Amino acid sequence: MIRNTDTSWGLVSILFHWIMAILFLGQFGLGWYMQGVKNLLDQYYLYQWHKSFGFLIFGLAVLRALWAITSRRPRLPDEMPAGEKTLARGSHAVLYLFLIILPLTGWSIVSTSPLPIATRFFGLFVIPSLPLGISMHSEQIWSSLHGFLAYAAIFLVGVHVLAALRHHFRNKDDVLIRMIWPRPR
Repeated sequence: MIRNTDTSWGLVSILFHWIMAILFLGQFGLGWYMQGVKNLLDQYYLYQWHKSFGFLIFGLAVLRALWAITSRRPRLPDEMPAGEKTLARGSHAVLYLFLIILPLTGWSIVSTSPLPIATRFFGLFVIPSLPLGISMHSEQIWSSLHGFLAYAAIFLVGVHVLAALRHHFRNKDDVLIRMIWPRPR
C-alpha cells in the first residue's frame, strides 16, 4: 500500500516519517557534537556535513509537506477527545514547520557569516548564499535563533514520542502501529 487510507499510513508517508526522524535526530546530535570540536579541519568537515544534511532535510521536508497536502490522513481514534485531536494536528503542523524553518535559519547563518566558507552539498556542488547582509551581528542572531529552534524542536519530538507511546501502551490503540508498517484495507 503506497498511499494513505482512512485507517493506515501508506508506505511513502511511513518512509518519509522514519527517514526524516533519523535525519533530524542525527542532525541534532551532530550539531551538538560539532560545537565542542577544537581541531579546525575536523570542525570544517563536520560543519559541511551538518549543512549538507540540513539541505537534505529541507528538500525532503518540502517534498513531505507536498505529499501530506495531497494525501488523505488516517482518521484518529474515535474515542480520542476533540481537543486532543486538535492538539495532535497542531503539533504535527509545527513539526513540519520546524523541518523547514530550521534549515532556513542554518542557511541564513552561513549566508550572513563574514567567513567566506562555501557550503558544499556533500562535496558535489556549492550552495549559493541567501541575499542577506553579511555581518557578525546578523550571523549571531541567526545562530541564536537556529539553536533555540533546534532545542524547541527536539523537545517537541520528545513530546511526540511520548504521545505515540501513550497511545500504544495506555490507550491501546493503533496510532503507533500504523506508522510502523502499512496495513491492508
